[in-house]
Parts: sequence; C-alpha cells; structure tokens
Amino acid sequence: MRLQVEALLNYRMLAPADILLAIEAAPTAEQRLIEDRLTVNVAEPLQTVPGDDGVGRRTWVHAEGDFRAEYRGLLAVERQAVPIDGLSVTPRRALPAHVIPYLWPSRFCQSDRFTSFVAREFGPLEGGALVSAMAAWIAEHIDYRSGASNQMTSAVDTFVAREGVCRDFAHVMAAFSRAAGIPARLVSAYAWKLDPPDFHAVVDVWLDGCWHLVDASGLAPTEGLIRIAVGRDATDISFMTIFGQAELLSQTVSVTRLD
Repeated sequence: MRLQVEALLNYRMLAPADILLAIEAAPTAEQRLIEDRLTVNVAEPLQTVPGDDGVGRRTWVHAEGDFRAEYRGLLAVERQAVPIDGLSVTPRRALPAHVIPYLWPSRFCQSDRFTSFVAREFGPLEGGALVSAMAAWIAEHIDYRSGASNQMTSAVDTFVAREGVCRDFAHVMAAFSRAAGIPARLVSAYAWKLDPPDFHAVVDVWLDGCWHLVDASGLAPTEGLIRIAVGRDATDISFMTIFGQAELLSQTVSVTRLD
C-alpha cells in the first residue's frame, strides 16, 4: 500500500535550545521511501546523525523563539501481517551483536523485575506463542487512558497502575519479552488507522532471526505501521528531544492511504 504521512510541530522556545528531531520515516526493506521532505524554520544548517541499529536518522537543530518543523513523506509499505505464534526464539549465543543489548533491562523497561511473574503467568509457552500470550495479557489487564502517565512512567509503574498510553503498553511488552529471554526494542512509528492520529509506540521482538512488530495496545494494524526510530525504550525513540524549555503551541500528525 502507498501511505502518505505528514507531521507538523509548532513550539515556542523559552530560551535558545538544541533540539534532536526523529520524525522522518526510515527507509527499510518493508517500507520503500518514494519521496519525503523535512522543513524547519531555522537559519543554521541541519545536522543529521544515523538512528540506532541503522534505522532512520535524527536531525540536530538549534532554535530560539517560535519553532516550526514540518515533515511530509510518501512510502510504499509492503508488510504482511505474519502470525508469530509458530516462530521460535533464537538461542542467546546465536544472536547478532546489535540484538544482544535488547535482552537487558533499561531505564523504563525493568525486565529483571518481571522474570518471576512472566515464568509463573505464562508457564511452558515459548517463542511466538509466548509473545502473543503476553500481548493478550497486556491488552486485557491494562486500560488505555490518555493522560494516565507522563514521561517518567516506567513499565513497573504501568504494571502497578494498570493504565497508560501506547508508550506504556510498549514498555510493558518489551519488559515482559526481555524477562522471557526474547530481545525486544521500542519502535516509534506513524500508524495508519490510529485514532486519534499521533506518533505511535510499538515493539519489535526478535524471533526466527529477524524483527517482528507487535502492538500490544491493538490500536493500529501492524501492516500499516511505518518505523521512524528504534531503541531501548522511550528515551531513544522520542520524536523531539529538547535540551531546554519549550511551550507546545500545536502538533498534528496524519497518515493517509492512497491505494
């Protein structure tokens, strides 16, 4: 399918600040970039750096006063919804080097706190069947509630509160997976059919030698997800990191299917 994405960010910097943007769709084998453009209202040249695991890129901007960033992209997405239940776990000793860090706990995905729970709750399940069961448990036991969390909320906080937004669902999913010995990374994405439209957070799990998208929130079909950035947790995939103080004026995201 061909998907057109648009993102518009309007902020006011309360003092001169450095900004790290991650809003450009990442060209991958599953999502071919036809055309795109990032426009920012600053005088200084933009500086780009590669994203984690070579997925996408980030852009440094220095701004003061009113700041506006606009991104438009057209992509051909060729991703089938693959049932993961029959997929197997890659032995740890056979994992590629870039996958190994996604076995470890991180600031917002304290997987070491969930080891006994995952073993007790999901018993003898393995591989993709285990991933599916964990995603189903999260969907059943955690309520989606806008405003229920903030940028400091971790997987443990969400597990206790039993409510959160897509970021929180993804943190719990990644923490459960790592606790079970399955590498998992956070993914920021544009999402077709997400209502209301916004940046979305989901998870990649490493099964049968490659990454597979999982959306424990169930808010958008995985075949219509467009990866932007990946990382250990929400810290690494933020669409906009401001090293300073800013005021949000307006922000819009849209994803439209063209065929």
